[in-house]
Amino acid sequence: MNNIITKIILFFFSSILFSSCCIEDDNIIPNQKLDVFVAGFESNGTKNVAKIWKNGIATDLSDGTQNATSQSVFVDMDNIYVVGFENNGSKDVAKIWKNGIATNLTDGTQNASAKSIFVKNNDVYVVGNENNGTKNVAKIWKNGIATDLSDGTQNAYAISVFIENNDVYVAGSEFNGTKWIAKIWKNGVVTNLSDGNENAYVKSLFVKNNDVYVVGNENIGNDQVAKIWKNGIATNLSVGAQDASALSVFVKDNNVYAVGYILEDNKRVAKIWKNGDATNLSDGTQSTVARAVFVKNDDIYVIGNEFNGVKHIAKIWKNGEATNLSDGTEDTFLISIFVLE
Repeated sequence: MNNIITKIILFFFSSILFSSCCIEDDNIIPNQKLDVFVAGFESNGTKNVAKIWKNGIATDLSDGTQNATSQSVFVDMDNIYVVGFENNGSKDVAKIWKNGIATNLTDGTQNASAKSIFVKNNDVYVVGNENNGTKNVAKIWKNGIATDLSDGTQNAYAISVFIENNDVYVAGSEFNGTKWIAKIWKNGVVTNLSDGNENAYVKSLFVKNNDVYVVGNENIGNDQVAKIWKNGIATNLSVGAQDASALSVFVKDNNVYAVGYILEDNKRVAKIWKNGDATNLSDGTQSTVARAVFVKNDDIYVIGNEFNGVKHIAKIWKNGEATNLSDGTEDTFLISIFVLE
């Protein structure tokens, strides 16, 4: 597995004109008026290709000559935004694709990546990180203009962004010299979610009615526990003994949905938690991870990937029913989902 896939697994983890690979299944969204957009990447045998799927049909965002990934998708006013990164031959360049057209967010002199995007009132907010030569700096770009969220003295990552009532929320993690601390920035002002005694990592953020929900994981002794923070108050989603993480959160009609995985019998089992109650999405015969969730109307969409013993297969679950979005010939990872009516 190449370095880019390894980085994605460790740390977390578009008008489409041409289709490079098509896998259609009426079971994905039968007779629907919704459009389901999924961002991720797929190996072409030597490089990772940034991709977007619309209703199961895949389109390349990068040409496959260099490693690239798409990390987050957002649709606004018929415009499809995707962010991620593409290597320029020596460095990873943070990028945004608008309707398939790429724009660089960084100049390519240092490694950088865009992790999450949110569009509000025609303003485009992107968060991610850029190396300053020695450390990774958490950053936010508003309409392409970058602002540092961390001071660059320690490694930091901005992972998720959400806009509510003109307030800009960003979640991520920063190293304190010995441990990783889960953090949230509101309009640039940082608050710690963890105390720094154990490693803690943020994976996703959602704001509803001024309530701020963050999910991720924190070490408790030798165990990695899936957690959710509501307005800074932490609740465990898993109980020790097995490693676990929550990777995405979505709030709808006062119900809080989180997805991720729990390690059971040495295999990752994809999970969805509704108001803290867990349900399996996979049967445990293969390692499977649920990476993102989106709720629209009464339907719950979850994306992730399953290892078949040789390759990672892209999967989408609609109300618990799974459909493959890749054929298993190459490693494929789905990272972000957006459903539009």
